[in-house]
Amino acid sequence: MMAPLRLLAAGVLLAGLSACGLQPMYAGGSGGAVARGLAAVEVPAIEGQAGWLVRNALTDRLEAGGKQTPQYKLVVRLDDQLEGLGVLSDDTVGRERRTLRARYQLVSLANNEILLDATAGSDAGIDVVSSEYATIAAEQTALENLAKVVADQIATQVALTLRERR
Repeated sequence: MMAPLRLLAAGVLLAGLSACGLQPMYAGGSGGAVARGLAAVEVPAIEGQAGWLVRNALTDRLEAGGKQTPQYKLVVRLDDQLEGLGVLSDDTVGRERRTLRARYQLVSLANNEILLDATAGSDAGIDVVSSEYATIAAEQTALENLAKVVADQIATQVALTLRERR
């Protein structure tokens, strides 16, 4: 008795969503307009270790639908900061914060028009422990995770921009 009622409720909700103008971003899967647009974005080398990590993460996300002839260039500049917080009674740092910020531009290769000029960023807290190796490993892991978060933010904004242009 409850199953038909749930199906009816789900149908009403889905009908309401279609009426409000929501559309799937990746309609058509890897052959859709947005996926083809993302695959046509080239990402030049980005300076530093953080740049290498962000570029690899971006390439993974943008080329998920395959590789296309480049039509756009995504220029990314990063600011990677590691700062000590929480000074302990023995004048040592007990906590650090790693911040990764990106300023990026999506440029059309056809006419050098800047289609998107935006920023992305995230930060992570790191406990400083007595083992220097463990602290360095935590700093590295934080950078790797931040690179993925920033790449996700950039890829999402690029996808939205390309969807609006279609």
